Amino acid sequence: MKIHSPFRTALVATLGVGLGIVLLTSVQTLSTVILYLGTALFLSLGLDPLVTFLERRGLPRWAAVLTTIVAVLGIFTVIVLIVLPVVIQQISQLVSQVTALIVDGDTTVQNFRDWLTETFPNLQVDAVFAYVENWMQQEDWAKNVTEWSASIGQGVLIVGGAVLAGLFGAFIVLVLTIYLTASTPSLKRAVYQLVPASRRERFIDIADQITDSVGHYVMGQVTLGVINGVLSSIYLSIIGAPFTAVLAVIAFFFSLIPLVGTLTGSTIIVLTCLLPGVGAPSTALAAAIYYLIYMQIEAYLLAPRIMSRAVAVPGAVVVIAALSGGALLGLLGALIAIPVAASILIIYRQVLIPRMNER
Repeated sequence: MKIHSPFRTALVATLGVGLGIVLLTSVQTLSTVILYLGTALFLSLGLDPLVTFLERRGLPRWAAVLTTIVAVLGIFTVIVLIVLPVVIQQISQLVSQVTALIVDGDTTVQNFRDWLTETFPNLQVDAVFAYVENWMQQEDWAKNVTEWSASIGQGVLIVGGAVLAGLFGAFIVLVLTIYLTASTPSLKRAVYQLVPASRRERFIDIADQITDSVGHYVMGQVTLGVINGVLSSIYLSIIGAPFTAVLAVIAFFFSLIPLVGTLTGSTIIVLTCLLPGVGAPSTALAAAIYYLIYMQIEAYLLAPRIMSRAVAVPGAVVVIAALSGGALLGLLGALIAIPVAASILIIYRQVLIPRMNER
């Protein structure tokens, strides 16, 4: 190819590269805003099935949206007012227990040695402790402890700033969620007008399937989390597990993570029941047996019924999507990765495959 004007070609190429750099920089600068908007859109799609249900019962759109938002905020406020004081109290107890274990190190080590000897009589406890002491001496453990202690103050400041930023972000997401939930039909119509009339009907059908699937997925995952949290609170109280309210909250939040969330939360709960001084091996064993049974019930009974209206995603795709989303956006990315994968599957099955078959 013969270039007639090298200067003009170079100028256009330079401007193109500069525009690309500006766009990438803008996206990076606005990443927090984009994250807030994506979270609000995800939550608004999750609330849309409730709004649609109320509309079918005769309420106008604005009344259905207002009722849904007020109900969700009311439930959340009641839960916070009831559970938060208990959670704070039990977290304080947990911190006190851990602090006591660290301060009274010699007694803690001796109690742990006695516990290992009683629980695992065939274990060579003296050899294990000799190996650990040798490793600590080689790693200059005292120097590491001093360095960690010096960084505690900085860590407290960082955590405090993160909490404030999180509260501000939650408020912004709440405002955006209310707006997007109220204006979902008008936003959909605005997007649909951008599609050529000849393809608009098909596009609307696929888009409605995607939004409905995402909404039912969100509601279903939250329902599974509530079931796990409530049942965990009841059962852990029965078996006398420590920090029941904290563990129930852990069970709820980890259940929001698809596929691996319940397993991860259950592992944390069982290990907490093993803490010396507050737990017991029998309590941990009872908790482990319960969660093994619950995970089977959730996988084969609860999840298929609750998530029946959401698009089924193969297990391998769930794992890949959750890992990819978690690597990109953390916990939020792991949560929204499955609906995104389901949306891609809908497009693949109903758009790409039919076009390939027509050729």
